[in-house]
Amino acid sequence: MTTEEYIRQQLDNFLAQKKIDLPVILQRSKDPQFGDFASNLAMQLAGQLKKKPREIAEEIVLFVETGNKYIAKAEIAGPGFINFFSATENLHDRLKEIFDQGSDYGSIKQNNPQKAQIEFVSANPTGPLTIGHGRQAVLGDTIANILETAGYSVSREYYFNDAGRQMRILGQSVRYRYLELLKLSSEFPEDHYQGEYIKEIAADIYRKHGDTLKNSDDLQLFTDAAEKAIFNDIKSTIKNLGFEFDVFFNEKSLYDSGKIDQTLKSLRDKKLAYDKDGATWFKTSDLGFEQDRVIVKSSGEPTYRLPDMAYHIDKVKRGYDLIVDIFGADHIDTYPDVLAALKALDYDTSKIKVLIHQFVTLTEHGQKIKMSTRKANFVTLDELIQDVGVDVTRYFFMMRGMNSHLNFDLALAKTQSDENPVFYIQYAHARICSILALAETKKIDSANHTTEILGKLSQPEEIDLIKELIHYPEIIKICADVLEPFRLVNYLYNLATTFHKFYTVCRVITDEKEVTMARLALIDATRIIIANALKILRISAPNRM
Repeated sequence: MTTEEYIRQQLDNFLAQKKIDLPVILQRSKDPQFGDFASNLAMQLAGQLKKKPREIAEEIVLFVETGNKYIAKAEIAGPGFINFFSATENLHDRLKEIFDQGSDYGSIKQNNPQKAQIEFVSANPTGPLTIGHGRQAVLGDTIANILETAGYSVSREYYFNDAGRQMRILGQSVRYRYLELLKLSSEFPEDHYQGEYIKEIAADIYRKHGDTLKNSDDLQLFTDAAEKAIFNDIKSTIKNLGFEFDVFFNEKSLYDSGKIDQTLKSLRDKKLAYDKDGATWFKTSDLGFEQDRVIVKSSGEPTYRLPDMAYHIDKVKRGYDLIVDIFGADHIDTYPDVLAALKALDYDTSKIKVLIHQFVTLTEHGQKIKMSTRKANFVTLDELIQDVGVDVTRYFFMMRGMNSHLNFDLALAKTQSDENPVFYIQYAHARICSILALAETKKIDSANHTTEILGKLSQPEEIDLIKELIHYPEIIKICADVLEPFRLVNYLYNLATTFHKFYTVCRVITDEKEVTMARLALIDATRIIIANALKILRISAPNRM
């Protein structure tokens, strides 16, 4: 049992004695002078017990058993807060769990794993992935890793549309470049795709077909060639980030299977779709929205909302326990329509979690780099990875909460010093490996985890490091609950800071044999946690730097 679990048990027992049903709120203290955990239970009970909170707090402190292996002491602060201080013995017991579980520490095992599906990136095959796609790719993959650590069976899915106006313009762009190679093209349209990748695709078509297509008006060959080349490039980029998608879902399959027609029929049956001005409208005004939405244009072509509805119905029917959609901020006004349609059609939307991330600004020497897929003045994700490395790329995309705009500072990303947070964390791991290697050459036992040896860890910096280490499983649980990788990134940086502070104050290899073994065990536990967390982030944990 952890100290936190013990405190909760004691407070629950107090409530049971009073015959009061109330959830216990226990917060981790930010300042060690106020203990390790704090509760405002006394203030919550003031109304029911008709007493002053401080009087109730005194009663609770007398009730709770302290001075044992879980709680060293409990103190009352302010109007009635109760601060609990962890006992050192329990901290040492918790430290042993890290050695016992090793690479599994922090993982949650489920006998019957829940199934989760995460859809992310989902860029249509019109060009290479840019840094905007990169943030979403890293967020999606890391959330998948967090959920897998929390015991889920996870499927990573990529949804795309290889039809419609964008793809027609793509095919036309390639054809224009192909005709340019034959000296037959007129001026290239400004609103077409202008990247070098278009020229490369056109050149490949020329190598295969020569000038035999110069009089062809059929765009399909050009479009198909472009889609294949671009998708190969996208898959390669994703692989460079360290993962692969399990499923590529083509929107076209929703048309071929009749699922889009069925979705429209279901909306009509519910009186939620009607025809007006040659178009078909979704009657969102009946569902609490200000105005209705077009779901089929007057041209007969559906807007993206209708296929998205059919796609999400398909996902729900696949039986996932959790469905996660990760979108850029440009989707913030559109996804509620899709969820409203599913709910109106009697599908359970409680399993669907929509995550919106803000955009990325790439800066270099203080100057913003503008990006546009059409104008081709963008930095591809591959170029960024090649420039700063995959470790830095992944970390920087997660170093701010997804609700925050991200400024990707290239100068900082290229810095190979502790100013760069990635190197700061990796250096902590490398330094520990170096010390452990030195201890091995000196034949000092770093794997002695007995109560007697770990009991030597009593300095404030040692205790602070232990507390940070054993907080790791809770961080994993929180990240899995809120689906936010930044919390793990922030924890890892704080852990590295706590370790560096410990290392500055506490010499590891000393003349005192038992103190040395205890500190070696402590830094080995730190190495395990850093490596476990970096594995989830898919960032390397080097042994030397």
